[in-house]
Amino acid sequence: MKKSLALFVGVLAAFGVSGAGADTNWGTRAGSSANLSSAPATRAPQNVNYEKYQTRTLTRTYQASDGGDLYYTQPQNRSALYKQYAGANSSSARAVKSTTRTTRAETVVKKMKRKYFMANPFYQPLERMVGSVTDFSYNMGSYDFNMEIPNDLGGISLLGGNWDSSLFSIKQDLSYGITDKLALMVMARYDSADYKFEWDDGSPDDKMDDNGLNFYGIGGQWRFLDNAEWIGALSAHYQHQKDVSNNVLAELKAGYKVATSTIYGLARGWYIDLDGESYGNGISGRDVNGAYQTIYMPYKMNDSSAMYFEGGLGVFSVLNEDWTLNVEGVFGDYDWHNQASVRAAIGWQPNDLFALNLYAKTAFYDSADDKKLDVFYLSPDLGYDNWTKIGTAKLDNYAETSFGLQIMFQF
Repeated sequence: MKKSLALFVGVLAAFGVSGAGADTNWGTRAGSSANLSSAPATRAPQNVNYEKYQTRTLTRTYQASDGGDLYYTQPQNRSALYKQYAGANSSSARAVKSTTRTTRAETVVKKMKRKYFMANPFYQPLERMVGSVTDFSYNMGSYDFNMEIPNDLGGISLLGGNWDSSLFSIKQDLSYGITDKLALMVMARYDSADYKFEWDDGSPDDKMDDNGLNFYGIGGQWRFLDNAEWIGALSAHYQHQKDVSNNVLAELKAGYKVATSTIYGLARGWYIDLDGESYGNGISGRDVNGAYQTIYMPYKMNDSSAMYFEGGLGVFSVLNEDWTLNVEGVFGDYDWHNQASVRAAIGWQPNDLFALNLYAKTAFYDSADDKKLDVFYLSPDLGYDNWTKIGTAKLDNYAETSFGLQIMFQF
């Protein structure tokens, strides 16, 4: 069997992207079925909220030169005013009815305006307001594989290589506050993706690219709890990924407020209705003799649905008047493998209308390492009219990393 093949499908477990709020580009880890064009799995939105009060007490000493610009409240007892000035009770001062101010210390209490930080994991727009998140992300995924294929001589042919994918996406989320606690959301995403198989024996890489508006969805957010100590939110979304699947996502978050931080837990679940009955990676094309053939490594076979689950812990902190920090760890069960990942984001919000959020996410554990996938072969030109299992492929060095910038508006 020759390897002069063209990549026909490649779907890696999904990369992470955020919802109308922050976070993140996270998503369904569903791939495409064997006869479908590839696209990385979807990312459902996550809610974000909320606000912090900050009060600072400043003690300043004012010199005589400050007198012209200093603002202070006039005491009710006018005599107390003059006590702030040197010589106010002297005979000379009373004679000329004037005084010279030297120095004094004054405590100024400044209460900063309440902010609704758009990078907060619990953010959602208030009644009759719109929240917009434009998410630019770059996602990378890869794994090594070693195929073991029995040959006609009773031995085993080894075929090793690397699966690599890169995805640049632009995701737009818009949410509208029906009330202060209830919001509706719509979303869409444009993807520009490149996939390739690299072969250890020096054969040319098999490549494929995929560009287009591949994803859209609609959903709702409900902030059912928000007081001085606790906050909680529930969201549900319907998502469609072109040529891949239809998904229903539910998410629950609950947090405890400590000073200027919120410590929270999260739980997410997806029901994924695949367009076909299988998803995975494969290559297809004609060999040097013109025979059409296909090699396919499915993650899942003979099942048109899947369930994914995630659970995690995070902390969101207001660093000062304009800056925030969010760190989140998640463990997920994604049907055919499990994964643990960490995400960190730093946000800048100079006013109530605009914010930037820079984030990075990486997987530090994945059970896909050392898993063996079945390898199937199809070539009517060579007598393989039906899918035929020809061997196995062992995976190693499974990796996912993503970087992103979110531009947020509230109006």
